[in-house]
Amino acid sequence: MRLTVFCVALVPCLAACSSMTAISSPQAGTRMMIKEQSVTLPTTQKLRGTSFGNYEFQARDGDAEPLYGILPLKFKGGHLAVDILLFAPAAFFNLRAAFAFYEIDVANGVIRYKSKRSEAWNEYTPKPEEAERARNYYAGRSE
Repeated sequence: MRLTVFCVALVPCLAACSSMTAISSPQAGTRMMIKEQSVTLPTTQKLRGTSFGNYEFQARDGDAEPLYGILPLKFKGGHLAVDILLFAPAAFFNLRAAFAFYEIDVANGVIRYKSKRSEAWNEYTPKPEEAERARNYYAGRSE
């Protein structure tokens, strides 16, 4: 009985997991759309954890060609273990999370990301199919 009560109380907490993410750019004045939100970099955003969703983005720097892609997300293996042991359906909500730091470099077409301020940047170039997916997501939408 106690385990059931614990699991029922735990599910909303796990489902609502989100993290604060700092997003910057080496170019001043870069504008970015993440899902439906338009921001000027640098910014701090609260991004919810997800198991199956993505964060499509569009970044613009002046008159340069926009950079489209999907933010890289980290896998949370510890959450998977807890979900399996306590409440397996929670795995549908929280297995991936945003990194703590992103740098969007429109000029070079890359995304840099890291979990801790002291770490070195990991660099990622959006795959053509990811860029196309994001481009389709933002087609007809304006900043």
